[in-house]
Amino acid sequence: MKKSTFFIVGKHAVTEALKNPNRKCLKIYLTEESKKNLNRENQEINILRNIQVIFRSKKELNNLSGNSETSHQGLVLEIEKKEDISVKEFLNKNNTQNINLIVLDGVTDPRNIGSIIRTALAFNIDGLIVKERSFPEKSKLMYKSASGGVEHLNIFKVSNINSTLKYLKSKNFWVSAFDVRGKKDFKENNWEGRNVLLFGSEGEGLRQKTLGYSDHKFKISINPKIESLNISNTVSIVCHFIQSQLHSKN
Repeated sequence: MKKSTFFIVGKHAVTEALKNPNRKCLKIYLTEESKKNLNRENQEINILRNIQVIFRSKKELNNLSGNSETSHQGLVLEIEKKEDISVKEFLNKNNTQNINLIVLDGVTDPRNIGSIIRTALAFNIDGLIVKERSFPEKSKLMYKSASGGVEHLNIFKVSNINSTLKYLKSKNFWVSAFDVRGKKDFKENNWEGRNVLLFGSEGEGLRQKTLGYSDHKFKISINPKIESLNISNTVSIVCHFIQSQLHSKN
């Protein structure tokens, strides 16, 4: 059965997909100038091997990419979805003491999710858990915001967030919720071991039932004149601090 395909756009998203041996790339639509730049910036490999190259004008690429709000930068790539790996399969292969996973509950904005993927990869987070039904799997905006990170980060799509949290707790994970109602500053915690970093949507925050699975409820101390931070900024602050703390102990 032939798999469905979709388009992604942008230099970093397209380049990293082409380099990923686990990503099936079918056709690339690009300008002649974009091809020259792509080859010049990736001289160590033949990045356009085994793929059909089709030249198009910028206007034609606009139409092909659906005139989306994100710039294609002269590159539009047709790809297939990667094979999924489950949380259970990942843990069976990675039976280590220190694992950090991000769980997103109710976060659906493609730009925010893309930024979180980019942050998670930058600060060595081991994986991202999202609800399958609300994950923007084929969003050009998400891929471009992730700047190629989708190709390298473990993204686990689950049917039920709460069931997944329950399973992770049985595997010796501490679930830490980041919530405006949290009383303890997250910097006071020791982040060694197995951790789930639980974040909710900007509008509604974490659902009460989901919050009930948390072992700790943390806050980020900020100027009281600002009610809260953007979700992607919140994740960046937390991940950077955790990486810094763990690095200082090694």
